Amino acid sequence: MAWLDWVSLFLRWFHVIAGVAWIGASFYFIWLDNNLKQPPQWKQDKGIKGDLWAVHGGGFYEVSKYQYGPEAMPDKLHWFKWEAYTTWISGFCLLVLVYYFGASAYLIDPQVNPLSPSTAIGLGLGLIFGGLVIYELACRSHLAHYPVLFGILLLSMLTFASYFASHWFSGRGAYIHIGALIGTIMAGNVFLQIMPSQRLMVDAVKNKLAIDPKWGAQAKLRSVHNNYFTLPLLFIMISNHYPVTYQHPQNWLVLIAIGIVAAWIRHFFNLRHIGKVRPSILISGAVGMLLIAIWVSTPLIDDSLKPSAENVGARVVEPQVLAPDQQTVHNLIQLHCANCHSSTPTDDIFVVAPLGLKFDSWADISGKAALIYQRVVVTRDMPFLNKTQMTEQERELIKNWFLEQDT
Repeated sequence: MAWLDWVSLFLRWFHVIAGVAWIGASFYFIWLDNNLKQPPQWKQDKGIKGDLWAVHGGGFYEVSKYQYGPEAMPDKLHWFKWEAYTTWISGFCLLVLVYYFGASAYLIDPQVNPLSPSTAIGLGLGLIFGGLVIYELACRSHLAHYPVLFGILLLSMLTFASYFASHWFSGRGAYIHIGALIGTIMAGNVFLQIMPSQRLMVDAVKNKLAIDPKWGAQAKLRSVHNNYFTLPLLFIMISNHYPVTYQHPQNWLVLIAIGIVAAWIRHFFNLRHIGKVRPSILISGAVGMLLIAIWVSTPLIDDSLKPSAENVGARVVEPQVLAPDQQTVHNLIQLHCANCHSSTPTDDIFVVAPLGLKFDSWADISGKAALIYQRVVVTRDMPFLNKTQMTEQERELIKNWFLEQDT
């Protein structure tokens, strides 16, 4: 229905705006905290731990951070929480609208796992909130005092979650659920630890009580966790535009590999903020991304075409591939693609041609030959969830047609 598209549009738009505000605040405050310098003695006497001067927007700014708190609470105190809350709320609403209401179209891939919508939704919610509980328990345990061990545990949890999600859902559904898990952990850090710690600090200042240093330390630790999550999460937010990643046979491993490299690159900038420049981190991160791209883009050998123990010595019959003539290709596109990509779609989900792509005529088809080849042969994410059951022989025909066009 058209109104659902408008709701999705505005929700997605709002989600991006809120996310920019939240991630921007994360980048800024980590940068700010790492760039504070020891203040002059008169500021230290007032309890100021560090300060920073900056110029922006035609003016000078002086920012100071107190060791524990100011002598008196100011009349106006700015809190940074709604950037996180609105990002999570809008993202969860999008998840429900797109992937839960449209579970049969976007979340469930019968070729991966023929789940019922209710089962798929239950698994998705269990993965998101179950992961949050595991993370929160780990943060509140003694593991939090051992950063390396905690990091290994967190990476293991996300790896297992990615593996199971990729074996439950469609590629897009798996990626978006790992993104929802990470986003929920980040918002949970704000709601469950950062804000309660800050409220304790504010109440202590108001009541002239001593501030426990661990309140600030716990909040800062969660903020650092969130900061390292930002780049992997941003990748997941745009990944649905790049089926070469989520349609890969080892899509869960692709996701984890990109997430590790992205967090590693973020580490370079966090170190740089405190004056430690490590070009090796940035270079190794770039090399890592290049190796991932080469791995993901390398053509796969179809195991079904390899000789097996059962057919060794037997006559191998090659599948017949029709000649890639214009009429045959046109008929294939009409059969497998035009139900969505036409001026009058007949699909039960897409009432408007996705991305505005229409294959009503041969001129439309031949003009998009490279795109058809990419999505049908290379990434193999089209036809959508292979609802029309395109065969391997038909994909081979599209491949031969394109290669003939390209010569």
